[in-house]
Amino acid sequence: MPAFFEAHFWDLSNPEFWVGVGLLLFFGVVWWKARKMIAGMIDGKAVEIQANLDEATRLRAEAEAMLADIRAQREDAERQAAEMLKAAEADAARLAEEAKAKLEEQIVRRAALAERKIASAEAQAAAEVKAAAAELASQLAEQVLAARTAVAKTDASVDEAIKGLAARLQ
Repeated sequence: MPAFFEAHFWDLSNPEFWVGVGLLLFFGVVWWKARKMIAGMIDGKAVEIQANLDEATRLRAEAEAMLADIRAQREDAERQAAEMLKAAEADAARLAEEAKAKLEEQIVRRAALAERKIASAEAQAAAEVKAAAAELASQLAEQVLAARTAVAKTDASVDEAIKGLAARLQ
């Protein structure tokens, strides 16, 4: 059994009593100092943690602001891309219409040109046929007249007139 349960232990002249009181005072002082030191360390750690939390909150706010800015930029870029796409589609439609109109105009011009060339070729062919017919007729007329005049034995001036007739008909 421990000594502090005995009555002579609590006597003020007992050295064990004073050792116990000294030990209690020592532990009390150590406890008081340790508690202040531990409380100071805990408070310091709490301040450090609070600073870290404040920094994290600030960084989060900055990140959210940056995210909002990036989202706004993305929305603006998407809007601009949609506008550009609409403009490109409108330009493509307009260019297609213009190309169609130009093609139709070109087809009409080429058809008219082809018709003029055909008419010109027909006129030229008709002129060539007429010229060939006139020449053939003049040759036949010359031969007929030469045959008749050979039979009639006319003078030389008639022969020259007949030869000149062929040249005039051409």
